[in-house]
Amino acid sequence: MKQGIHPDFTTTPVMCACGNRFETKSTVEEIHIEICSVCHPFYTGKQRLVDTAGRVDRYKKKYEKVAEK
Repeated sequence: MKQGIHPDFTTTPVMCACGNRFETKSTVEEIHIEICSVCHPFYTGKQRLVDTAGRVDRYKKKYEKVAEK
């Protein structure tokens, strides 16, 4: 490999939106993520709906009328 053209590969802190922090190796100084293995539903076994612009509420309203009939 050529010398001096590759970025430094160092220990990097990773910060999740849930507050969990851990370290990994990367070429960037700091990594911010939204979901990690501590808060991800696949690993926790808890279903958590992330509602974007009321989509879940609109879906429930639309299909609760069908369920009433």
